[in-house]
Amino acid sequence: MAGVLFLVSTPIGNLNDLSRRAVDTLQSVDWIACEDTRQTAKLLEAYAIRKPTRSLHEHNEAGLAESIVEEIAGGARVALVSDGGTPLISDPGFRLVRLATEQGLSVVPIPGASAPLAALAASGLPTDAFYFAGFLPPRGGARRTALEDLRAIPATLLLFEAPHRILETLDDMRVVLGDRKMAAGRELTKMHEEFLRGTISEVLAALSARASIRGEFTLVVDRHAPAPEPASPGGLAAEVEAEMAAGAPRMDAIKTVARRHGMGKRDLYQALSGTSPTRKH
Repeated sequence: MAGVLFLVSTPIGNLNDLSRRAVDTLQSVDWIACEDTRQTAKLLEAYAIRKPTRSLHEHNEAGLAESIVEEIAGGARVALVSDGGTPLISDPGFRLVRLATEQGLSVVPIPGASAPLAALAASGLPTDAFYFAGFLPPRGGARRTALEDLRAIPATLLLFEAPHRILETLDDMRVVLGDRKMAAGRELTKMHEEFLRGTISEVLAALSARASIRGEFTLVVDRHAPAPEPASPGGLAAEVEAEMAAGAPRMDAIKTVARRHGMGKRDLYQALSGTSPTRKH
């Protein structure tokens, strides 16, 4: 008789958030696949769960998935956990689950803590439609390109970000998405849990004023950018000059201001020069 693969959600900070069903499941399985066995050991110790653990992370999952599925097909009951939250959500496990489902094996989710949903619920922003984008690319150019792809999505955006990149990411969000309303959840469910709410610029200013920034962030961003006020040629020129004064090359400054106002670069050139598009005959 085939076994079962359980996807067990674990606390994202507060150990008391582990459900009774999750405890019963972890106590019933043959062994537990962990993103980090050392991290999971703390949770198991807190609940007096004595089960073998094996490491399953992004670097070894491709090589181990097949053998784990073979064990489950042979009758093993295996639990998959991440370091915190719901497995597979910006965490390892997709290859394993896909292979298990392709083999027709039973995959059972054990719901629980989820940082994106916790932040969304407390954000004060619309919850009827949302899009989870996980971590943005770490490099500026790729990050801005990813944000360009997210800009037109008609849903509240959910993202993760690390403390050492949060200021750069918020600045890129302000430029690419517009100065939308947002909420930044930091250290969710932990002792120093914090929410910062306001526009992207306001949250960026609040964090920029701090001597240091610690803790992982879950960002919730409104789906609608505020309607920009019509800009005069003089106002556009002033914005370009401000970007250049901040160190941006002229072409980059023009590109930034054009994007901010939903304009093409050629349209901005024409607005700055006061010319109309040239028609070709």
